Amino acid sequence: MTDVEILSAADGDAMQAFAAAGQFYKGNLHTHSNRSDGALEPEEVCARYRARGYDFIALTDHFIGAYGYPITDTLPYRTNAFTTVLGAEVHTGKMANGELWHLLAVGLPPEFAPPHAPGFSPVDGAESAAGLTRRAVAAGAFVAIAHPQWSGLTLEDAMEIDAAHAVEIYNHGCAVDSDRPDGTAMLDLLLSNGRRLTACATDDAHDIDRDAFGGWVQVKSESLAPEALVAALRNGDYYASQGPVLTEGRINAEMLTLVAEKSGAPMDRLVLMGPGSASAVAYADQFEEREGKIVARIPLGRCADTPWLRASLIDIEGRRAWTNPIWR
Repeated sequence: MTDVEILSAADGDAMQAFAAAGQFYKGNLHTHSNRSDGALEPEEVCARYRARGYDFIALTDHFIGAYGYPITDTLPYRTNAFTTVLGAEVHTGKMANGELWHLLAVGLPPEFAPPHAPGFSPVDGAESAAGLTRRAVAAGAFVAIAHPQWSGLTLEDAMEIDAAHAVEIYNHGCAVDSDRPDGTAMLDLLLSNGRRLTACATDDAHDIDRDAFGGWVQVKSESLAPEALVAALRNGDYYASQGPVLTEGRINAEMLTLVAEKSGAPMDRLVLMGPGSASAVAYADQFEEREGKIVARIPLGRCADTPWLRASLIDIEGRRAWTNPIWR
């Protein structure tokens, strides 16, 4: 069911995720089972997410030789109200710090040919990360640069990847295990260097009792079919969240407006970001309540003439919903 729209054309053009047809489906794109280094059987992982109200999950075990290059079969755990998307966390090559590349590939076909990645240590003669990304995208996957802060990724590293769709803006497992969850700085640098990327939040869960249910995506799709979800992700028809639920978003030459459900923790502020130090903030005492929802408006200010901008709606507990970047 589509939400009743509160905003009108006077509020500007609908942002990508909100302009797309269909409804929002909640999903986790990055999770592990005991087919690689996770704690639980794939069936139990899927059951835990289904029980928490998720509409779909991508179980993305580590695609290395030590685990038999698994694209874990989750087809038996699909129901009419919950689905799974095949995928993997793929690895190859070597970053500037000497460590292995980590790339998230959601929507991989089961027959996807593995790179030469026998373990978590880089090996000579491995496929380039750029080449592996291009192959995964050509095979139909949605590909994200995984946990850039945790990996110690440099901008030079990231600029090698010319075919990815997204950057993990938040990785909950990295928040829990190493206090390095952030992808905002890397995303913004890549955007400022002309890369048109979107922003996904994930769990990267290994132990569901400790590191799950902290970051997800809301994908706007006409159906829950896995191929429809992947197509929507590749097209940017989604937003990322840790809590706030968005229902509408519009932008015009002067103002950005988001509508959020009035549920969970109260909203605290809406922050707008562009290249460099360009930013603006609006606080909750400036927001409006209408038809049981929160309408948050923010003047573009210093972001009015920037080539791209994005926004974060933040509640009083510090949980965020992130829009995808808007190119203007």
